[in-house]
Amino acid sequence: MFTPKLFQSNDYNLMKEIIRENAFALLISSEDKLRATHSLMMLNEDNPDQIYLETHISRANPQAKTLKNGNKVLCDFLGSHSYISSSWYEQVNVSTWNYEAVQIYGEIQIMNSDELYNHLEKLTYKYEKFQQCPMYVKNMGKEFVEKEMKGAFGMKIIPTEIYIKQKLSQNRKETDFENIISQLEKTDDQGKKIAKKMKLIKNKTL
Repeated sequence: MFTPKLFQSNDYNLMKEIIRENAFALLISSEDKLRATHSLMMLNEDNPDQIYLETHISRANPQAKTLKNGNKVLCDFLGSHSYISSSWYEQVNVSTWNYEAVQIYGEIQIMNSDELYNHLEKLTYKYEKFQQCPMYVKNMGKEFVEKEMKGAFGMKIIPTEIYIKQKLSQNRKETDFENIISQLEKTDDQGKKIAKKMKLIKNKTL
C-alpha cells in the first residue's frame, strides 16, 4: 500500500477499530499464483505483546491447498471511504477519494482442531449475540460442529509488517478542508463517517 508520510498513522487503536468494523477482508497469497479470498478475520489480543489475526476459508478453495506453515500472506482491510469532489475546492483541482485502510503482512500458522473450534466459537458469538434468537456454537452440538469443521481451513496470521493509512484531505488548506467536511455531512453514511474522522484529526492537531 502506497502511504505518503502525510497519510501514515501509527495509531494501533485505529488499526483495531478498522479491523473490528471491517472484518470481511482480503486474504492475499502468491505461493503458486496470485490468489485472494474474502474472509472474516478477527484480531486475537489474548497476549497484548503478540497480537495476531485469525481467519478460515474453505478447504475446497484452491488457495487453501497452497498454504503451509510459514507461508507469507497479506491481509487487506478497507475502512471508511468516500468520494471527494473537486467542486468542493476554492481553486481548480482534481477529484479524489478519502479513506482509511490497514494492510498486515504476516506468516501463516495452520490451526489445529481445538484452535479452529475456539476460533469458530468466538467468531459465531461476535455476530450471533445481536440476533433475537442467537445460535451459538455450543448450541449446535460438538459432533455437528466437528463434522462441519472438516470443510474449514483455519489459520493464524502472525504480523511481520503493519501499515495504517488515513487519507483525509490533510494536504488541503483549511478552507477547503472545512468545506469538504460540510459537503460530506450532506452525503451518505460513509461520507458522514469520513467527515467525523476529519474532525477528529483536526482536533488532534489543535
